[in-house]
Amino acid sequence: MKVVIGQGSCGIASGAKKTESEFRKQLVERDLKNVTLDKTGCIGTCYLEPIVDVYGDDGQLQARYVKVQPDRVSAIVEEHLIGGTPKAEYMISDEDAAILAGQKRIVLRNCGLINPERIEEYMEADGYKAAKKALTEMTPEEVIEEVKTAGLRGRGGAGFPTWFKWNAARQSAGKEKYIVCNADEGDPGAFMDRSVLEGDPNSVLEGMIIGGYAMGACEGIIYVRAEYPLAIARLETAIDQAREKGFLGKGVFGTDWDFDIRIKAGAGAFVCGEETALIASLEGERGMPRLKPPFPAQKGYWQKPTNINNVETYANVAWIILHGGEAFAAYGSGPSKGNKVFALAGKIKKGGLVEVPMGLSLRDVIYKTGGGIKNDKEFKAVQMGGPSGGCIPAELIDTPVTYEDINKTGAIVGSGGMIVMDENTCMVDMARYFLDFTQKESCGKCNYCRLGTKRMLEILERITNGEGRDGDIELLEELAEKIRDGAMCGLGQTAPNPVLTTLKYFRNEYEDHIYRHKCTAKSCKALISYHITDKCVGCTLCARQCPVNAISGTVKQQHTIDPEACIKCGKCAENCRFGAIEIQ
Repeated sequence: MKVVIGQGSCGIASGAKKTESEFRKQLVERDLKNVTLDKTGCIGTCYLEPIVDVYGDDGQLQARYVKVQPDRVSAIVEEHLIGGTPKAEYMISDEDAAILAGQKRIVLRNCGLINPERIEEYMEADGYKAAKKALTEMTPEEVIEEVKTAGLRGRGGAGFPTWFKWNAARQSAGKEKYIVCNADEGDPGAFMDRSVLEGDPNSVLEGMIIGGYAMGACEGIIYVRAEYPLAIARLETAIDQAREKGFLGKGVFGTDWDFDIRIKAGAGAFVCGEETALIASLEGERGMPRLKPPFPAQKGYWQKPTNINNVETYANVAWIILHGGEAFAAYGSGPSKGNKVFALAGKIKKGGLVEVPMGLSLRDVIYKTGGGIKNDKEFKAVQMGGPSGGCIPAELIDTPVTYEDINKTGAIVGSGGMIVMDENTCMVDMARYFLDFTQKESCGKCNYCRLGTKRMLEILERITNGEGRDGDIELLEELAEKIRDGAMCGLGQTAPNPVLTTLKYFRNEYEDHIYRHKCTAKSCKALISYHITDKCVGCTLCARQCPVNAISGTVKQQHTIDPEACIKCGKCAENCRFGAIEIQ
């Protein structure tokens, strides 16, 4: 019997290490030598962590337990591991199990199922068969053609055809070529790449081996942000084990092709998600974009032909080679082929990772897969594409998730982050948040991005502080257009998108802030005030929760809030059991 504990970042943050320690203690105390403990990565249902799977001696899953804190371990050991009867009340619900079972996983095919630190488990799941097939049975041109048939597009945000980039690098002159994996995942609310690297690093290595063979590369580099220590550690383990197996190094798979992969830890600059800035960082320079052309496929790392794709793109490649491009293309819609991994975050019930076919509607992703909005509040909008994306309003919730359809809304698919917002989200403040992020992360190389985003942020801060002026909306639009047209790189050009989309779909909220000094969502502190209504029964709970003693009154009498002392933290409203706190 085997007990497997989910130990991706989400599981560890939820207490998986303590759960593991308790299991070890229980197994020793009860002398259960026939039970082994193991680890795995995130299976996607982050909201259920820590997750514990119990497998029988036949390798079949007997039970999946969720939210397993140390105090639940004893009952699981007693009733299941010893008594043979699964502890039903701790197991995953039918609804959550159905959500997992309903996903056809390609990128996440092994995440949460295998030990990411043991290459043998990856190989048992058909790992490295595709690389061997490509190197020993296919020409580089045939590999590229298979990827073309699949219709695989870059999953990092641009959606550019992968085969085209590989072919361009292959056709470039020179024997010294490089293949790079962009794992510099910087979008707020996005954690797809991190989870894949933590849960199935070998799938990325195998994809890079195949891509390196196709373009004729001599070396692979994984550029991963240093804030991902667990991902880096598991990548290092996977690379070492792949070398021991002969999958990396001299004479890969017994061929005359030498190829190895190394890791470069980046300092976490958002702009290094742009490929030319990433290359500059790899070369030891400050991460700043370069003018194109020439493109990296012609002159990239050290001026040599270079191909760059992100983690998710490479994680698809082995499956495509093993099962065929047509099998991959059977998923998706129109020119948006295959599946896409999304990170669901924000005001959503079932936050975590999902992998769904391209073409599924936003409604299905948010409500069927994500379980809907927290506390059953009204869905207001979803931010897609991170700081470079935009807000899609409730009236467009039936938009298919394809590159083309999402672009029409003014947002982008991006790397796959979805931040869901409910009725209490202020869209002006949301735009301010993303502009603040972009402005701080600007590399400063071009005036449009460095100064333009700063001026836009100043205007948004004034508006959310109740100091908006007539003409601010028009000035925001003018600045946004100039930044979009004048910035040097894609990150600068898309920086105004959160403002432009919120102006397009939620212009009334800007007008309320500026002309009526009112925050529609009752969120901006400068534009709201708290009042106690006659529903108050004088329980004194609000007064006891107030951190600045702004609430006064006697027991069983209506209380009052001193507007001068109130810091508008909202604790009174959060804790009032009678709905007596009103926000105006």
